[in-house]
Amino acid sequence: METRFVDPEDQGDEGLDPSLRPKRLDEMLGQDKVKQQLRIAITAARERGEALDHVLLSGPPGLGKTTLARVIANEMGVAVHDTSGPLLDRPVDLAGIVTALGARDVLFIDEVHRVNREVEEYLYSAMEDYRIYFGREGDSLVILLGGGTKARQHQDIKDARRFWREYRSRKHEGG
Repeated sequence: METRFVDPEDQGDEGLDPSLRPKRLDEMLGQDKVKQQLRIAITAARERGEALDHVLLSGPPGLGKTTLARVIANEMGVAVHDTSGPLLDRPVDLAGIVTALGARDVLFIDEVHRVNREVEEYLYSAMEDYRIYFGREGDSLVILLGGGTKARQHQDIKDARRFWREYRSRKHEGG
């Protein structure tokens, strides 16, 4: 019988005491390359007094993406807000979450690939323009999240990768 190191049925450590989770990069085991790259990006953002660039954490279940999102928030000294792609069913769901974000807070969207297509477009707007537009032309409500740049349209989640740095977790990384 084949031994599986990552079991899709395994719920990981979700039931464990949250105080057992690492709070800092130095407390995390493994993923040395990812931690090194994140440490550089986090240090640079803190020294500039800015938010960390958008980050995509990818990899199989059970490798610590949720934990890493919390560690990033701790390292940046900000709050983390969790949600899941399937829960973002309508644009107003996204608006409710992003308007609750504080300056430089971390928004962690688990299963981002399962975000509703319409919500995905609003997410791109929030990431690029720091604004979300609702309504028809000339009759729109604009939710301002911060300073922005020129608006662009995007076709799918792959196109969004230009907004963030990707950090891919891998099984059995040395260190």
